[in-house]
Amino acid sequence: MKRSFVDLHLKITQKDTKNLQCAIERAANFGYRYVSVPFFIEPSTEEIENLQAVCKGVGIEPVLRIDLHPRNENDLMNNLRRLRRKFDVICVFCDDKDISRQAAKDRRVDLLNFPNFDYRKRFFDRSEAELASNGLAALEIDVKPLFVLEGPARIRFLSCLRREVAIAKTFSVPLIVSSGVNEERFMRMPRDMASLSYLFGLDINEALDAVSVNPLAIVLRNREKLGSSFIAPGIRLIKEGSDS
Repeated sequence: MKRSFVDLHLKITQKDTKNLQCAIERAANFGYRYVSVPFFIEPSTEEIENLQAVCKGVGIEPVLRIDLHPRNENDLMNNLRRLRRKFDVICVFCDDKDISRQAAKDRRVDLLNFPNFDYRKRFFDRSEAELASNGLAALEIDVKPLFVLEGPARIRFLSCLRREVAIAKTFSVPLIVSSGVNEERFMRMPRDMASLSYLFGLDINEALDAVSVNPLAIVLRNREKLGSSFIAPGIRLIKEGSDS
């Protein structure tokens, strides 16, 4: 089966135009079809158009993503209300348990990312997974820490990932494997990314889905919602009539 590979978290600085161009070109050469270079604040039209131009110039479909680092639950809610209809993907970085819980149950959140390497500050547990399973949020795992951590720190991190992946699978929370890299030298081909997933408990099909089917499903779902014909889940406007 031919797959469309996706990297939803290529963290190249967008203001560094040269490196951005090189990274996007490498992603295209590696076989990615969709790539997201996240924004951290609401971008200007010019910034969005620049990213789209760079991606489309090498045959990659750009995915508009914003990463939220909310200070508290109210900050999260305000940002979701303001930004949801402007981006293909919204990711919440979960450094606080209350924010993590709120993000997991809010259907406007697409990705939950737990950036801390310390297992005591990673809040993806059974309660979090149950909330996410009733919403739409997926668990995003960045592989970059596997390249930069060494020795016992890497072993502890892999142990955390194996536990979190097992919990996610128990509650049918979708898994997304992204690069999370900010340098070209850490970029990997999609199937290499999938191979790394074996280290934290995914089999071959689950690993490939995590870099293709699962992230693409989020992008297509949200683009449908952002379309002018969308009314509600399962309901679309086919043709607008006129009064007789």
